[in-house]
Order: sequence, then C-alpha cells, then structure tokens
Amino acid sequence: MFSKTIKKLPKTVGFRLALWYMAVFIVSVVLLFTLGYLLLSNSLRKQDRLAVQIKSKELSELLQTEGVEALEREVRMTRKFKRPDAFFIRLAGRDNRTFFLLLPYQWAEFDIKDWEARSWRAEETWFVLPAKDRNYGLEIVSIPLDDYLLQVGKSTEERQKVLLSFRKLFSVGVAPLLLFGLGTGLFLGRRALRPVRQLTQAFRAIADGRLDARVTDPKSGDELAELVQLFNRMMTRIEILIAGMHATLDNVAHDLRTPMTRLRGIAEMALNARPDLEKSREALADALEESERILAMLNTLMDISEAETGAMKLEFQFVDLSRLVREVLDLYEFTAEEKNVRLDAQVAQGLGLQVDPIRLRQVLANLVDNAVKYTNPGGGVTVRGRVEGNEIAIEVEDTGIGIASAEIPKIWERLYRGDQSRSQKGLGLGLSLVKAVVNAHQGRVEVTSELGKGSCFRIYLPQ
Repeated sequence: MFSKTIKKLPKTVGFRLALWYMAVFIVSVVLLFTLGYLLLSNSLRKQDRLAVQIKSKELSELLQTEGVEALEREVRMTRKFKRPDAFFIRLAGRDNRTFFLLLPYQWAEFDIKDWEARSWRAEETWFVLPAKDRNYGLEIVSIPLDDYLLQVGKSTEERQKVLLSFRKLFSVGVAPLLLFGLGTGLFLGRRALRPVRQLTQAFRAIADGRLDARVTDPKSGDELAELVQLFNRMMTRIEILIAGMHATLDNVAHDLRTPMTRLRGIAEMALNARPDLEKSREALADALEESERILAMLNTLMDISEAETGAMKLEFQFVDLSRLVREVLDLYEFTAEEKNVRLDAQVAQGLGLQVDPIRLRQVLANLVDNAVKYTNPGGGVTVRGRVEGNEIAIEVEDTGIGIASAEIPKIWERLYRGDQSRSQKGLGLGLSLVKAVVNAHQGRVEVTSELGKGSCFRIYLPQ
C-alpha cells in the first residue's frame, strides 16, 4: 500500500505543485543571496576604499606640509609598531622610481616591479594588484603630488574572507532550504487541494450509490470553496430530483391501479357480452374516457413532480394581472351561467408581475374551476388582485360549501379528496399542482375556509 502511494506521488497535482513551489522558493533564495552578496561586497569595498582614502589624505598632507623626511618617519613608525590595519605605502618620483616602500611582511607575494612598470598618470587612479597564487589583491590609489607619486593601498584579503564565509554559509544552507521548500510545498499543496480530494471521495461514494455524499465547505472564500458549494448544491438538487422521480413512480403505480382496473373491466365486459354494436360502442367510449382520464392524471403528476423538484422550465415575462384574470374567468363564464354562479374580478388596471403566464393561468384556472364546482346556485366567485408590501396577493374567494378545518392540511396532498368533494368529478391533483407551481415561482399559497360559508385561496408572489 505504501509503495503504491510512493509510486503515485510524482503523478499527483500536489507533488507537482510542491516542485513548482520549491523551484520558485529556491530561485527566490538564490536571487536574495546574490543581491545580499553584491550589497555586502559593495559595502566592504566602500569601507576599504574609505580607509585608504583617509590614510592617503593624511599622508599627502604630511608630505606637502613637512616634506619627505616626515613621511619617511611616519612610515618607519608604522613598520615598527606593526599595526593590524596595515597599509601599503609607496612614494615614487615622476620616473616612477621608488623612493621608499612600506609593504607588510604578510604581503610579500606582491611584485614591486609590476608597480614600477606602470606609467605616470596626472589624475588620481584606483587599481587592484593581484597576489601570486591567491584570490585576493591590493586595492591601491595613486595620487600625483607635484614631483611625487603617492600610492596607498589595502589588502582585500579580509574582504574576501568575509565573502567566502557568506558563500560557504549559503552552500551549507542549500540542502536544508531544498528540503524546507519541498516540505512546505507539499504541505501547502496538500492543504490547498484538500477540497479536491474530498470531491474525489464524494464522487466515489456517489458511484457506489450514496447520493447523500457531500463535501465539507472549507469556507475559505476562494475558487475551490465556490466549487465545493456548487457541487453540494448540485448534489442536493439531484437528490431531490431522484427522490421526486421515485415518489412520482410510486404515485403513478398506485394511482393508476384503479383507472387501469376500471379500463380492464370495461374491456372484459365488452368481450364477454354477446355481440352488440351499440354496447360495444358504449364500451369503447367508456374506455376512451378512462384513457383520457389516465393521460390527464399522468400529465398532472409529471407537472407536479417537475415543479417540486425544480425541473419545471418557467418562461418569466411581464404579465398584466387584470387581463390574465379576465381571460380565466371568460373560460368558465358559460359553466358559471349554467349553475347560476356569479363571476367577479376586482383587480386594479395596470397591476402586473413577472411570472410564467401559462403556469399562472393554469393555477388560477384550477382554483376558479374548484370554486365554481363547489359553489351552490345563486352564489358567487370573486378574484382579487392587490399589492401587499413587496408581494402581489391574488385571492380566489367563493361562497361555496367550504372545507372542514381538519381537512385543510390534507387538501394539498396528491389525490386527496374531502368528504364534500367526492360527489364531483376530479382527479384530486389540482391543489397539489397549484401549490407546486406557486412554490416554483418563489411564492406561497394559503387558504381560509368555513363549512357552509365558502373558501378563500390566497396566492402571494414576489413583485
């Protein structure tokens, strides 16, 4: 198991991210080292040159004020006390012939002949004289003074030692830095990709049939957190859809049993009876009516399932509510006249909202159909529309038989029919469809009712 993990490691995104991090980290460290090295070298060089300049200024003033003898005296005193901050001092004539020279014993590897071979220059000049078989040299300034050439210098050995120590320190630290960079990269990569690993585990669980698998939200606010949130929302919706499909199939299997049994009974009676054209036609008519009832039931069940699971496609557009209500009432005008039921609309002109007009018409048609169906002759059905806060309220009120208070919570269930409604034709799906479609519009539906006095259904939709 461990060997497999090791073999897979170079192929993982986390490992590649760690390598990239380590590469960037090492390049950054090298750049910082180079910058630090250059700054340190430049600083040490400036210090050495400043010391040489101060000493050369001191000696040149001494030469100009007190003469060569005083300068020689100063050089002898310097040689006698062997000061640790030793300087190279040389005084030459215009022909570059050496008058006297102070060259500390530890600098014996420098060749004096090379200095005397250099030509006279009328301006102050800096140069470095390399030592034999060494990686340092003498940094010298040549100062022309009337008939003399004063040269003062300082060894770069101490500077080179400091820089060498700096380089060794970096060389020793490279390996730990590499390990630190790789370890930090692996840690950060593993931590950053934790949501991706959790997503992979969730996908494996889903492949095994566990639709309730979810990924813990890292709440980091980055792209991976957004991906996790989208995945969880998607899986919740898929789970609802599949649960809705199962429930729909269960309902269809249960609800179709009775009409299918009735349809089979009609067919069997027609087959077993003596040949009779009129009775056969009646049987076919009954079978057609029953099949239409089954088809209507299936379509309604599918609409309810789509609305409840969020799969229903809604074409939102601005709708004039008063016009829509008038169209629905016109559909039931003839039926209402036959029953002597009054239809009335009380909707302000110009009141509109963003909805799917087909679905809202379907909702209102179901409510008006029920209201007309269960209202006694001489009664009335009123549809109202008004603004209430940030919502638009639509009421369908009737003076019908009413609903018992114990039955009100059940009227939204599929295929439920109350005691008062069983005498009328219907599928028992209308109010389930109303509630599902209204919820799909981010609205809600309420009902108040009293037996013998009528019912009032209120729909609230966002404005």
